[in-house]
Amino acid sequence: MKTLRLEASRRDGIPPLGRRQLLRVGALTGLGISLPQLLARGAGGHAPRADSCIIIFLNGGPSHLDMWDMKPDAPSEVRGPFASIPTSVPGVRLCEHLPRLAQQMHHCTLVRSMNHSVNNSHAAAVYVALTGHDRGEKGGGAKPDDHPNLGAVLSQLRPSPASVFPYVALPYKTQEGAGGPLQPGFQAGLLGAALDPFWVLDDANAAGFRVKNLALPPEIPVPRMQARSTLLERLDRAAGSSSRGDVLYDEMTAIQRRAFDMLTSEDTQRAFEIAREPDAVRTRYGRNIYGQSILLARRLIEAGTRVVTMSWAPDANATWDTHTGNFEKLQGGLLPQFDAAASSLLGDLAESGRLDRTIVAILGDFGRSPRVNANAGRDHWGACYSVLLAGGGFKGGFVHGASDRIGALPAESPTAPADIIATLYHLLGVDPHRNIHDMLDRPHPLVPNGRVVHELIG
Repeated sequence: MKTLRLEASRRDGIPPLGRRQLLRVGALTGLGISLPQLLARGAGGHAPRADSCIIIFLNGGPSHLDMWDMKPDAPSEVRGPFASIPTSVPGVRLCEHLPRLAQQMHHCTLVRSMNHSVNNSHAAAVYVALTGHDRGEKGGGAKPDDHPNLGAVLSQLRPSPASVFPYVALPYKTQEGAGGPLQPGFQAGLLGAALDPFWVLDDANAAGFRVKNLALPPEIPVPRMQARSTLLERLDRAAGSSSRGDVLYDEMTAIQRRAFDMLTSEDTQRAFEIAREPDAVRTRYGRNIYGQSILLARRLIEAGTRVVTMSWAPDANATWDTHTGNFEKLQGGLLPQFDAAASSLLGDLAESGRLDRTIVAILGDFGRSPRVNANAGRDHWGACYSVLLAGGGFKGGFVHGASDRIGALPAESPTAPADIIATLYHLLGVDPHRNIHDMLDRPHPLVPNGRVVHELIG
């Protein structure tokens, strides 16, 4: 029975079925419920509200006080120079430098009472924001035993069609600092490298953009590659690899099979052909690496990719980490670029009807300190910050929680990153309190400390 559970979870992406579950399948079949119907209910025993998720991660820590939760009545050293503007939701105001996003707020849930205990370390804060787990340390880079990103979990429990990548990360492998290790929270970790994201590290805004590691060499046509794939499968069967119990071998062959599928898939190749988009659309998203990456994320979701995680920084100190010149950096580039890309994504998904089944989660490591420092910047602040959520079952035009008069602490409905991750899993049809299994079939709780925030769900 153990072998059956391992093969099912590793090869097909289906949640492991134990003896009791298999007996239940037999009983349900007698009642007219088939195995495919049972699995279609997702990995949590309930029908998913969403089929896909785009995570826009504002890496470095965006200032909640200068974007989502402005304090016009606070002292000048707290409120800063930006004015607020009305949005499409009466009574809800955003920064004046987010005019286009302000007109999409009727699609969104704004959480103004986020908080966690990690204040000083980007790595630990990124990890808790993306996985719901606090690693309890201040760095160290990504590790093989890390808890997995939502994209890796969905790749296993709700796999995409074989012709598309289930989980894509772009446009950077964000480092903890310039020249430092890869940040934790983006990879599959304990689930194994076969469920790591497909990394798109080429600039989608560059002329002649193409994903270099997704193109066949000119001397190898598609039929020849397909013949190689068939030969590999025959050799695997002849070697009886799955009966050897060699986890690393099985993981490698799974990666090879995925590579063959992607290299010969028209759906995948077409999704990356961003030049098919009209020039006006590309301009609307912003002709920069971040705007075009978000447009590419939309195209990948439309092609069937389950999760795209977009990290807005080559390293943790490069963009939203505004210790110096906070207002200049926000007004001069960060906010206009973000406003164009995020508003275009929400508008396009809503117009196409895809927003109902697609979650857009705009997250960050933490917020910024209430008081402006001596360098006209704001420092790390995990005690209170904001996130924006839309689509896939989240309420539209809703504000959850509130901060105090200077944005320093939650005043209503404190909400932790684990709660947000648990709610994302719930809407995507995964029980956030279930176990997942590592490469040695050991159980690990998915998000043990998170609760589903039903108040956010429409």
